[in-house]
Amino acid sequence: MQYRTILFDLDGTLTDPFEGITKSVQYAAQHFGIIEPDLEKLRGFIGPPLEAELCRYFHLSPEDGKIALAKYRERFSTIGIFENKVYPGIRNMLSALHERGATLAIASSKPHIYVNQILEHFDLAKYFKAVSGSELSGERVVKSDAIRYALELLELEPSPEILMVGDRVHDAIGAFSVGLPFVGVRYSYAVLDEFDSVANIFVADTVEQLSDFLLK
Repeated sequence: MQYRTILFDLDGTLTDPFEGITKSVQYAAQHFGIIEPDLEKLRGFIGPPLEAELCRYFHLSPEDGKIALAKYRERFSTIGIFENKVYPGIRNMLSALHERGATLAIASSKPHIYVNQILEHFDLAKYFKAVSGSELSGERVVKSDAIRYALELLELEPSPEILMVGDRVHDAIGAFSVGLPFVGVRYSYAVLDEFDSVANIFVADTVEQLSDFLLK
């Protein structure tokens, strides 16, 4: 394998959190009297830092953004977190990488308390040496900070030999700002031209293509 150390985003890369995230955003919006029945319109909330996206999308003040985030977590922490599913083929890919001796880690903007619960719930935690997520207080919501913390947990310095894999452009920007190469995935929430404006070494349209690339 070309890359022996691989950092993965979680939402939209390993698991599909569509129902849990969009319904929890819907729940938060209702607190402000905003009714959005079409969950597809809330698809863009998967990936970006949540508080900022709540403010942007619903035109909320910074103060109301914090309230909206608290309402979101009210539902997500008990219900939405498990309205999730592992993409077909991901489990086999992680198992194969692990068996070949690759060092795997998570670098997510999602709070690490949720990331750990999801990995344990789907029996994926055993594949990862380190899990980096944000804090509920707001630390490490920027992707570059999550990546740096993952490297710190692994006791590694940034290197062209360490790969970041993610499904949104902010994953790519975070990787490049730290000095890591990036592979994008387009089987989930990336729009057609998501990665056109950023350099990448590969874009996978399917989990099978991602697996073939990582294992070659």
